[in-house]
Amino acid sequence: MNTLEIGSDHAGFELKEELKAFLIQNGYSVNDHGTHSLESTDYPDYAHATAQGVLKNGNIGILICGSANGVAITANKHAGIRAALCWNKEVAGLARLHNDANILCLPARFISKLEAEEMVHLFLETAFEGGRHANRVNKINC
Repeated sequence: MNTLEIGSDHAGFELKEELKAFLIQNGYSVNDHGTHSLESTDYPDYAHATAQGVLKNGNIGILICGSANGVAITANKHAGIRAALCWNKEVAGLARLHNDANILCLPARFISKLEAEEMVHLFLETAFEGGRHANRVNKINC
């Protein structure tokens, strides 16, 4: 069974819960790094925990906040993390295909549950193309 890392702040909590159910229905297990309620909270706490889970466990991650900017910026502070802010399934697919992204960042306030599910599905099913893209990805870390 495939395991994923997932986290959100309060703005992404409801979508996170919906995506967890979607993922479990599709044969995944989920390490939930919080938050666990709608109470206002700080997105870096959950972005750091999720990024650390991805690095420790070698899993793909999903982060959700209102705009996805905060969680993407935070997660990308970790060497080895390539967190991609995605707003449609084409961008999500290219994030994996060309950038070897290992965390999908979703803007809960700007996408529907169906759009999120489509992005997650494509992100998980798309493999890194490698080739000329591998050289570029290898230049990312400072």
